[in-house]
Amino acid sequence: MINLKFNVFFLLTMPLLIACNGCNTVKIETPKSNKEATSVKYIETKILTGADQAQKYLSILKGKKVGLVINQTAEINSVNLADTLKSLGINIEAIFGPEHGFRGNADAGEKVGNYVDKQTGIPVISLYGAKSAPSKEDLKNIDLMVFDIQDVGARFYTYTITMAKIMQACADNDIPLMILDRPNPNGDLIDGPILNPDFKSGVGMHPIPISHGLTIAEFAQMINGEGWLNGSKKCKLVIVKNANYKHSDEYILPVKPSPNLPNNLSIYLYPSLCLFEGTVLSQGRGTLFPFQVLGHPLLKGKYDFSFTPKSIDGMSKNPPLENQLCYGIDFRKMDLEKIRNEKQLNIKLLLDVYKSYPDKEHFFNPFFDKLVGNDALMQQIKDGKTEKEIRDSWQPALNDYKLKRKNYLLYN
Repeated sequence: MINLKFNVFFLLTMPLLIACNGCNTVKIETPKSNKEATSVKYIETKILTGADQAQKYLSILKGKKVGLVINQTAEINSVNLADTLKSLGINIEAIFGPEHGFRGNADAGEKVGNYVDKQTGIPVISLYGAKSAPSKEDLKNIDLMVFDIQDVGARFYTYTITMAKIMQACADNDIPLMILDRPNPNGDLIDGPILNPDFKSGVGMHPIPISHGLTIAEFAQMINGEGWLNGSKKCKLVIVKNANYKHSDEYILPVKPSPNLPNNLSIYLYPSLCLFEGTVLSQGRGTLFPFQVLGHPLLKGKYDFSFTPKSIDGMSKNPPLENQLCYGIDFRKMDLEKIRNEKQLNIKLLLDVYKSYPDKEHFFNPFFDKLVGNDALMQQIKDGKTEKEIRDSWQPALNDYKLKRKNYLLYN
């Protein structure tokens, strides 16, 4: 028997997305709750994410027991995907939270336990605490998994690793995975050394460059196509593509992807500045402008700009060099378009700062090789290699990767 009450509610509250070729105005209706009227907003946009196009996936989710792998970036018109789907009557069995947690308020590296989300009453299973992948028990009542997390296109940004582990769990348990794709804000940045398998870690799992130039769905296709899942298994993928998107498009993120990437400048600089986490320098954690500055107390006299990292709840508790006056470089006045157009990592910056730092013996820490994905770059810098010599050493493997990448592209 058809449940008329449910179907009337579903039709009245279902997100309505209307778009046309060449149009920049998209009408989105999103329910606030089962009892409240829907809100209607007009958003001037060209690019539609997978989540924005609800008419392409709601019918697939209806009647299924769904698991969500999401965080605070999974939004439709400023409403979290979990809140929206629950209000539409979709049966969400569990939410799986990555690094920074489901609502995105945990610090980098902070372990998060399991809990029940207060807003939805849905169990949240942490994938950044006691375990990094769902267990068979976690998945026993789930018919379909949904992945919707904003990535920023860097190998050491952990969400692609989370996705790979979700794909493995889904393949092992014969559960399809729906990916609601999102643009890569560094979508045409393809640069850096390819990860050496000997240096696989929690910040690098696959043989790709530091900046891979793929959306999350394209990355998933590469994982399947290159046979990177254990046992040569394939994950059954259901992909909802971005609309009106190409890799060279500028994409301003509506929600910061993690506590210490608060704006597009930090996101553009992240693939280069994150390498300094393998050194003694501060990248601005403990300030309101993380990944937009660099500094260290011993650089006094080398640079005029200064800042002092402080512990900030929700951003960076007990940051490196806390309460120490750091001297260094302020990138906040840099031209965003110029950074995007360079389309390469800023290796010259790394070389220049190393030359300026007085205590070179203690400049690097062991994390550097994990971030880079090999032990060659540190030695090249110590040996005084030029930027060109370093880049030339990357090119053969990087060219091979670029050819491989073309097999998995969903967008120009």
